[in-house]
Amino acid sequence: MTEQTLPLCIAGQWRLGRGERYASYYPATGEPVAWLNAANVEDVNEAIEGAHQAFLHSGWAQRKPHERAAVLYRIAQLIREQAEELAQLQRQDNGKPIGETRNLVASAAGTFQFFAAACETLEETITPSRGDFVTMSVYEPMGVVAAITPWNSPIASEAQKVAPALAAGNAVVIKPAEITPLLALQLARLCEEAGLPKGLISVLPGKGSVLGDAITRHPLVKRVSFTGGTRTGKHIAHIAADKMMPVSLELGGKSPTIVLDDADLDHAVAGVLYGIFSSSGEACIAGSRLFVARALYEPFMLRLCAAAANIKVGNPADETTQMGPLISAAHRESVERYVALGLSEGGRLRLGGQRLTGDEYDKGFYYPPTILEGLSNDQRVCQEEIFGPVLIALPFDDEADLLDQANDSLYALAAGIWSRDYKRAWSLGRKIQAGTVWINTYKQFSISTPFGGWRDSGLGREKGRLGILQYMEQKSLYWGMNERPLAWASEHREVAP
Repeated sequence: MTEQTLPLCIAGQWRLGRGERYASYYPATGEPVAWLNAANVEDVNEAIEGAHQAFLHSGWAQRKPHERAAVLYRIAQLIREQAEELAQLQRQDNGKPIGETRNLVASAAGTFQFFAAACETLEETITPSRGDFVTMSVYEPMGVVAAITPWNSPIASEAQKVAPALAAGNAVVIKPAEITPLLALQLARLCEEAGLPKGLISVLPGKGSVLGDAITRHPLVKRVSFTGGTRTGKHIAHIAADKMMPVSLELGGKSPTIVLDDADLDHAVAGVLYGIFSSSGEACIAGSRLFVARALYEPFMLRLCAAAANIKVGNPADETTQMGPLISAAHRESVERYVALGLSEGGRLRLGGQRLTGDEYDKGFYYPPTILEGLSNDQRVCQEEIFGPVLIALPFDDEADLLDQANDSLYALAAGIWSRDYKRAWSLGRKIQAGTVWINTYKQFSISTPFGGWRDSGLGREKGRLGILQYMEQKSLYWGMNERPLAWASEHREVAP
């Protein structure tokens, strides 16, 4: 890397932020990969006011849907043309293995393509007549919307917010996670290269507690879409309530993954491993609570632990790496504290639990696949989100016992079920409280399928063909077809002498 400071995209201009200079670090080595000046509140105001002017005067909102769609298709094409460069950049930005970052880049391209199609095929409605008038329901853009994104999958998360917001005709202000700003900046460049009018997209890296708060409170911001921690999401919701502003909140999870006594063990072992240990467990939908039928518990755990011990943890640039480092030293320490807490609560280590050391491990923030058992579902490590490669294994006796434990959580984001009996799996899937339930698979996504959580896991839904409507206001139009003036006015009209 060079010591050159990267410019930010603020109200159509690429310039240095007014905040403090800081580095983006590569989690595999702890070394800086880029320098930039954070945005400050003055930059926030300039970006939002510029976005508002661009919304009013650029003509973007007035373009025909297929014309906006053409720009989104071009963004998707540019992402694909620069896919390897973007994947390598995300690897450096947050330490994910290169195979995973390639998939995230491909997902981002698919998201822009999908919402381009959703934009140009979105239908408005002539509703059934209930009188001497024709009624219509139409959708219009909101204005300036904010996308506040997390550090664990930047380009995919940003695409899921930016693509539908732009397709709907809005201007977008992106607040990326402070420690992973590089993909959002590159995405803004691609949007401009694709023909998006200047000012319609800004990127404001920096501290979320300062910038996110200022963005959310700004009177010109008409909607916030946030992915991140539950505490921050609730804070945003309180501000939004005072503003009467809609929000989308995709928050934490403590997802149960369930192995019934008739499960295909090959599929179940592979799925449980992928559900918790891919992305180093740094995923809101990670299957972090494992419930196994008691009769199957010990043979299943033997197979699971043997397979987990063979997961390759190492250099994210290595094509064969399955788990990279955690995002930072501070986050690794948080994971370690949770493991220590689990042991203090009476848990036993079945696998892992000790920081990896030696050569490359000493440079980065690595932590191994870790499995705890001997705990009850009401203990803290079973109730609080760890956001790391830590699995809590719990046996269950029957379906009633299982449901009591699986649904006993503040979170309700996702769940997994492993069973050969599709009727049994369907019945259980309907009883599990979660926004997404995977059956005989896990952590598979489709941009065409809505995603979100219940309870402390969030509000609203992203993705899906109608996800574009999250960023639009609905308006009803009435066209009078009556031949005579409205009767009330005619009946009460005064007659001149």
